[in-house]
Amino acid sequence: MSDLPGLAGLAEAMYPHIGALVAVEPTEHGFSSDLTAFVTGEKGVWFVKAVRNRPGGRRDSLIREGLINSWVHPISPAVQWQAEDPEWIALGFEIVRGRHADLTAGSDDLPTVVEVLNRIGGLPLPEVAVDWHETRWDRYTDRPELLRGDALLYTDIHWSNIIIGERTWAVDWAWPTRGAAVIDPALLVIQLIAAGHSPEQAEEWASGCPAWKDADSEVIDAFAAANAFMYRTLADRRPDEPWLSAMATATRTWAHHRAVPGDEAR
Repeated sequence: MSDLPGLAGLAEAMYPHIGALVAVEPTEHGFSSDLTAFVTGEKGVWFVKAVRNRPGGRRDSLIREGLINSWVHPISPAVQWQAEDPEWIALGFEIVRGRHADLTAGSDDLPTVVEVLNRIGGLPLPEVAVDWHETRWDRYTDRPELLRGDALLYTDIHWSNIIIGERTWAVDWAWPTRGAAVIDPALLVIQLIAAGHSPEQAEEWASGCPAWKDADSEVIDAFAAANAFMYRTLADRRPDEPWLSAMATATRTWAHHRAVPGDEAR
């Protein structure tokens, strides 16, 4: 732990929950955390997500993930403790075992991924999420009202966030929101296209979700266009990040399939 800057303070914050620190095994983490790691203490082992305790998106995201956890367990691993001091804020999750989902064409995991999305889609909107309106695509569409709704959304569909073992888990609830129910299946479509599916194949898998089958095509079209515009904008701003280029290609392909604007500025 000494080779990770500033984590002595985190060890102190976690002490009431884990006891003396024994080991830390950092993992790859995304944009929403300053540290993700398997942490071993005197009292056990946990998967820990931690961010600097500073105002802003990362702190807000971790707080939101802690608040939603009891409503999305057991689809998500349970938060077993929360720690906060002036320097750090952290969540300690139960350890779950499994492998990341394979989203490529022909994968045996695809029905399982659709099933876990349907489990999420069947969750009620909890009181804590009533004011978490989904607005991330508003600047990229002239019809933001089409993306409003009363569904609890996961919004982080990604092969690395679906863990398949003795059961299937959807991890990393970093930004759950309230919006149109079709958004989660539509995000699966984008990920499937990025994994090599044709738009037709991707939409066929999404059609296994009631939220997709019940959606107005106008809403899906608006979402497809908004994502194509969003990822083109982001990829242009950050050309050295290959994942953004890949997502721009996938969203543009889907937009063209649905005959909606894909590259045009709005």
